[in-house]
Amino acid sequence: MIFSPENLLSNKVYTSIFCLTVSCLLFLRMITWAIKKFNDLTPDELYAILRLRSGVFVVEQNCVFLDMDNKDQSAYHLMGWQTDTLIAYTRLVPPGISYEQPSIGRVVTSPAARGAGIGKLLMDESIIQSEKLFGKKPIRIGAQLYLKKFYTSLGFEQSSDIYDEDGIDHIEMIRQPIS
Repeated sequence: MIFSPENLLSNKVYTSIFCLTVSCLLFLRMITWAIKKFNDLTPDELYAILRLRSGVFVVEQNCVFLDMDNKDQSAYHLMGWQTDTLIAYTRLVPPGISYEQPSIGRVVTSPAARGAGIGKLLMDESIIQSEKLFGKKPIRIGAQLYLKKFYTSLGFEQSSDIYDEDGIDHIEMIRQPIS
């Protein structure tokens, strides 16, 4: 269907857009956020995290790499749950472990939950939690290059040349705290 001014005024298009918007809002309101240190994760939570990470980073992206890098034990784990299903996750790493600054890594959303703005909500919540945990400091990330525009929209700026990590182009990005 072509979205012309005439078509936008038709009931069919308006109803479709309205239903999509209501559907997305209902979906987004059902997310429960939880943040835990590694030792506070339950076995079921840890399993859900590792399953989501490997399902996306290893299987979907066809990238064989060792996900467990000994940073999880020092990190905080932000989980977005929809009932019993983990649909969004990031790892908040204290300063001095990955970088001099605090960092947000292992950013992942469930393929079933994509297209509803979950990634933005996840990063917004990750930034808020990082600032609560580590103070209002710059946050550094290692981002897949194809997501540069997404992270730029969240206030991150490229701070390195492109580099290869496990066969995928990456860049470092940094976000200065907003006063």
